[in-house]
Amino acid sequence: MTRLFHISDLHFGLEDRAALAWFEDCVRGERPDAVLITGDLTMRARTSEFAAACDWIEALDVPVTVEVGNHDLPYFNPFARFFRPYARIHRIERLVERELDFPGIAVVPLKTTARAQWRFDWSKGWVTRRALAKTLAAIDTLPPATTILVTAHHPLVEADTKSRALTRGGEVALTALAARGVAAVLTGHVHDAFDLSKPTAAGPVRMIGAGTLSQRIRSTPPSFNDLRVVDGQITVDVRNLGEIPTIQMQITDIPPDALPPREPGDPVAPVGAVPPVDPPVH
Repeated sequence: MTRLFHISDLHFGLEDRAALAWFEDCVRGERPDAVLITGDLTMRARTSEFAAACDWIEALDVPVTVEVGNHDLPYFNPFARFFRPYARIHRIERLVERELDFPGIAVVPLKTTARAQWRFDWSKGWVTRRALAKTLAAIDTLPPATTILVTAHHPLVEADTKSRALTRGGEVALTALAARGVAAVLTGHVHDAFDLSKPTAAGPVRMIGAGTLSQRIRSTPPSFNDLRVVDGQITVDVRNLGEIPTIQMQITDIPPDALPPREPGDPVAPVGAVPPVDPPVH
């Protein structure tokens, strides 16, 4: 059995310290084979937030792979966003988009963030041709019969809706991953856990989303996914401080727009430089 802890949306700067400490205890006591982090380490990509996130991640003392989320691209510095977007995460650069390999299992990254897009809301996902090609090339080098898990920040498609384009290129990517026999795509971004099977032209693909370990909760409390892989079969246990049953922690579909509406008084970044800013959740 391979055991993986899947976490997402830590949002240092608005992190939930109790939830993070609880997760640390789970890692220390249960020693999973790896921790998979699917993006949004920070709230506003500030240097201090990345420093705190890196300190926390380095202290986990197990193999880790990290995806970058839309909140991890500089919000208030256009030069840094376009020319040095990951400079503040250099301490754990070796962990970013890192493939992890276990006997019969591989975790392969897929980048879904973009420095800029041809739409106003840059917080949403975009799977570029280059990013997809890189992921598919990595998959194609794996031995036959490998159970493949793909990690990304944004869910690749919505449930039963296409008009809102949550992730551009997501449907094409999901079909290509299905054709490669990918067992599941693990993501974050929506701050609620889910476990869905999505049909594609190449067959169904399982989509597994992790909740948040921050104060920015949506419909469920802070949580993480405890994944067990045995003979290619994946089971998911959504764990939380309140010990609420998994079935009650999972949303039944992926929202067409995962961001809450803007509210009066929210900070505004330079026009065209960043996505709309989420309001804090109380």
